Amino acid sequence: MNTAELLVRCLENEGVRYIFGLPGEENIQVLEALQSSSIQFITTRHEQGAAFMADVYGRLTGQAGVCLSTLGPGATNLMTGVADANLDCAPLVAITGQVGTDRMHIESHQYLDLVALFAPVTKWNAQVVRPGNTPEIVRKAFKLSQSEKPGAVHIDLPENIAAMAAMGAPLARENKSPIFAAFSSIHAAAEIISQAHNPLILVGNGAIRAHASSALTEFATQLNIPVANTFMGKGVIPYTHPLALWAVGLQQRDYISCGFDRADLIIAVGYDLIEYSPKKWNPDGAIPIIHIGESPAEVDSSYIAKVEVVGDISDTLKEILKVADRQGKPDPHALQLREEIRADYLQYAYDDGFPVKPQKIIYDLRQVMGMDDILISDVGAHKMWVARHYHCDRPNTCLISNGFAAMGIAIPGAVAAKLVHPQRKVVAVTGDGGFMMNMQELETAVRIGTPFVTLIFNDGGYGLIEWKQESHFGRSAFVRFGNPDFVKLAESMGLKGYRVESSADLLPILKTALEQEVPTVIDCPVDYRENYRFTQKAMDLQCSI
Repeated sequence: MNTAELLVRCLENEGVRYIFGLPGEENIQVLEALQSSSIQFITTRHEQGAAFMADVYGRLTGQAGVCLSTLGPGATNLMTGVADANLDCAPLVAITGQVGTDRMHIESHQYLDLVALFAPVTKWNAQVVRPGNTPEIVRKAFKLSQSEKPGAVHIDLPENIAAMAAMGAPLARENKSPIFAAFSSIHAAAEIISQAHNPLILVGNGAIRAHASSALTEFATQLNIPVANTFMGKGVIPYTHPLALWAVGLQQRDYISCGFDRADLIIAVGYDLIEYSPKKWNPDGAIPIIHIGESPAEVDSSYIAKVEVVGDISDTLKEILKVADRQGKPDPHALQLREEIRADYLQYAYDDGFPVKPQKIIYDLRQVMGMDDILISDVGAHKMWVARHYHCDRPNTCLISNGFAAMGIAIPGAVAAKLVHPQRKVVAVTGDGGFMMNMQELETAVRIGTPFVTLIFNDGGYGLIEWKQESHFGRSAFVRFGNPDFVKLAESMGLKGYRVESSADLLPILKTALEQEVPTVIDCPVDYRENYRFTQKAMDLQCSI
């Protein structure tokens, strides 16, 4: 047995089902070891796509997704997806090939110090320099990657070490035991909640990672406290719940801003500051905060918690609920705010403008997607509309790259989502800019049999940047480009392509596309004049509560 074979045995022991990556000269020992493994190696068309697939796999399963590259440019291509997973708290293990240890001290073809390079974008990383250390390195990598807060780790394997004889066996995986919050902090939080007149719950992705949806919904319901979720906290409480105030996280003021203006207490549950800066909703640090999470609060002048309740989130919420003395009906102002938010959403149901308004695209998409179906959003102007208008009944049914906000995640992410949940409908929502960054992974999707729909918001430019330029300078520059015929491009790759030519086309095309057994692409012209209308509306917003 050589080191590469021992590495693969250790990966099997960790429950790895897939490795996403590209073959290279320096990782051939690992690829050879995978030939006789239960792990399926999925050959991608770009290392960035491989890392994004591992990223989304980790988000959906809670188990570290694994990606593999060779050295040099293969490893640097991998970094964007690794950084995305790390900032968005998705468990991921990246493995890179490397030159032999016998030529690291001199200038060498394609050699970079990958341990130093990956250190800023990972929780931990290490190079295998002794074959016998492989089991410890792999076990530590998975343990750290999957521990709260989850993130990316990196293992660097020199080619000569990979080929060396190795002795050893995988290490046993520890059973993770929940950590419970101190009773003193639970009682302190309950007392503050009981005294608040207009508390508001801000729930983030940590509550999804902790599987705390049921406990959070019961907590809010019993205490009559309205709930706003971050982009990455969608579905923690069903959007149909009468206390759900939907998503917060836009840079501009929105209806939900009125709820924060009125709040005399924010109960932050599983909230990470990277999801939505507290300076946007608590700029002066004047609103009292209770921090509930599985890790302590970060330090921020706008996020100084009166009480930190650190421990298992579901247990914490249940224990606070037992001792909190908060009676009465929901705040009527919060109910009014919810109706204003719903009215804004529903007004686009029958809009027949063309190009299609982004609100209408999202509304129609919501109509054809089931409660468990999955939307993967790319990054761009469309992401703002997905965040604002695509509402969820259940956790992990709308995935948005938010901490790192990396363009190009949607298509490879949809591949991973379909692997994890083959019976669910999966839609990758992307702009034409993001589509062209990783559209090559549609060939991967065809090859491995993962049918999903790619819905392109087509405006012939980098719409989000144009929006920002127009807002700041009253004009835009360097954001326009040309596109191929997306329908013909899809068909040339063995996919099915559809073009929306009127607002009325969209709903039937979506239904047809979701029924196909091969990946499909929908080219939908979008009217991004709505971006500027929203900016003006945000500037003119007057809270009625």
